[in-house]
Amino acid sequence: MKKIVVLTGAGVSAESGIKTFRDAGGLWEGHDVMKVASPQGWQENMELVLDFYNQRRRQLRQVGPNAAHTSLVELEQRFEVSIITQNIDDLHERAGSKTIIHLHGELLKARSTRDPRLIYEWPEDIKPGDTCELGSQLRPHIVWFGEAVPMIEVAAMETMTADAVIIIGTSMQVYPAAGLVGFAEKARQIYYVDPKPSINYELSRAASLSVVAEPASTGVPKVVKELLGN
Repeated sequence: MKKIVVLTGAGVSAESGIKTFRDAGGLWEGHDVMKVASPQGWQENMELVLDFYNQRRRQLRQVGPNAAHTSLVELEQRFEVSIITQNIDDLHERAGSKTIIHLHGELLKARSTRDPRLIYEWPEDIKPGDTCELGSQLRPHIVWFGEAVPMIEVAAMETMTADAVIIIGTSMQVYPAAGLVGFAEKARQIYYVDPKPSINYELSRAASLSVVAEPASTGVPKVVKELLGN
């Protein structure tokens, strides 16, 4: 075994104290997600959207990686590891993982509303009037509901080359991310760590599936220990 691809979802970050909208039936910190995480919401109330993500950015500075994040770094001692995450935080980076693909964007970046290729490191608040080099308002570098997922093809190619896949803290119900495991045809082993695992169609077809029905902070270290042969 040479390469491990790790698919992570909100459950990993939740254990560090980052709330998710699914915790409250579609409400995210009291907000309707379509008001703060859609192109329509941006058009209707830019200030609300900017304030919402500014608050998320401030919250991120108050939390840190947990045992799941740090355990994954240990795998790099022996394997090539690629992390494909649905999360927009930087906790994998802070833990020390080297190769991370962010499917849904990055909270600590901003991008141009005129040219999406213009992306900037932006750890502070984004304010009305903050503009790109073309003079257009900056927006959060986040993939909102109804927008394309530009990194999905890159993620699929990574998954195709995996000898093993670890799925952590995700419902496996939100596509296109939930469909990535269907590309893991080369993988000899798939691990699924989640306290409430949900087996979707792609997972049901997996030749070798190990389910660890635990939170990420306890389940991931066990999987890492097995893979390292300790």
